[in-house]
Amino acid sequence: MLLQKIRLMSKKKRIIIIGGGAAGFFTAANLDENKYYVTILEQNGDVLQKVKISGGGRCNVTHACFDPRDLVQFYPRGNRELLSVFTKFQPGDTMDWFETRNVPLKIEKDNRVFPTTDSSQSIINAMIDEVRNKKFEVKTQVSVSEIIKQDDEYLIKTKQGDFVADIVIYTTGSSPKSLKIIENLGHKIIEPVPSLFTFNIKDDLLKDIPGTSFANAEIQIPSLKTEESGPLLITHWGLSGPAVLKISAWEARKLAQLKYQFEIEVNFISTPISEVEKQFKDFKNSNPKRTVGQSKIFDVTNRFWNKILEVCKIDPEKQIANLSGKEMNHIFEYLCQKKLRVSGKSTFKDEFVTAGGVDLKEINFKNMTSKILPNFYLAGEVLDIDAVTGGFNFQACWSEAWLISQDINTK
Repeated sequence: MLLQKIRLMSKKKRIIIIGGGAAGFFTAANLDENKYYVTILEQNGDVLQKVKISGGGRCNVTHACFDPRDLVQFYPRGNRELLSVFTKFQPGDTMDWFETRNVPLKIEKDNRVFPTTDSSQSIINAMIDEVRNKKFEVKTQVSVSEIIKQDDEYLIKTKQGDFVADIVIYTTGSSPKSLKIIENLGHKIIEPVPSLFTFNIKDDLLKDIPGTSFANAEIQIPSLKTEESGPLLITHWGLSGPAVLKISAWEARKLAQLKYQFEIEVNFISTPISEVEKQFKDFKNSNPKRTVGQSKIFDVTNRFWNKILEVCKIDPEKQIANLSGKEMNHIFEYLCQKKLRVSGKSTFKDEFVTAGGVDLKEINFKNMTSKILPNFYLAGEVLDIDAVTGGFNFQACWSEAWLISQDINTK
């Protein structure tokens, strides 16, 4: 009986997962422990670090968008390839997976999904417990320097010693070092550039009012003939918020070519200037003696309204009836057609994402295998796939990882 058990164990294939992030851990959590020896190699001192800090430490697990055709619209790169992936595992499946492991989730008003604990540790614990229960091995502070294909195996070289694998799952993220390793194995790399970043802007209108927000603004980049809308936030460095992050994601490669020097036009209230002019004149006719500083006409903070008056050099104590046509036009322009010069970017730390990575033409999206390397799987940010904020980048990881685990489990 003992001899039979030893023979059974000897037939188990060895899987090495390189990268202990969302994609790597979710793959491991869904692998069959009776068929495989699984080892996760993580170069940092702790696993799932990006999951930990995401969503301000709450972890935006996914997004409540349950139609794959709608879901792929949130991915500037990879949308065509992900359609088939999401038909097999989508946000509803992600929610079921965590909830059946005692991690209740909630859908917020903007459709972002978080654990009800508002703690990313709940998500981390669920995956770690699953991997631990399968008795898989997790090795931290192990940095892979090279992968060598040897007959039907892979030799994975690290400073801490070498590992041999029958199957490799590559979920490293998009660091230059990890991309170089996969390039040396024959894969084509699309040069990574930052995506999801904020705009550095120096302008008197934004000066000294960080924290001022707008529920729905419109941003255009005239030179690229592109625009986005959504919440907007004034920061110490310029502009942030979903509207900025979305346009930075969709135009990531073009903005890199511009070296992050370009002009934007902002409509802070998403209202046509003709409509603003009409509202203003109607208010002026009804309240001629009201001072302009106390005239609450548009959906902006008093702080921002008075900043416009300050920059336009309009006395806030001036009666609204006494405003000149030139002064009114200045106000309309600052509200609806304000041109701002962007001179650089700042990384959006919680959702640091890059556009670029392994060329998607070299991946079989039925199971996330390499078309170049046998028994070699890739998932996560190492691929040339990225999304806007809202839990979409994680969803790509969960879905890709699920496909990998299911494919391997059927071997």
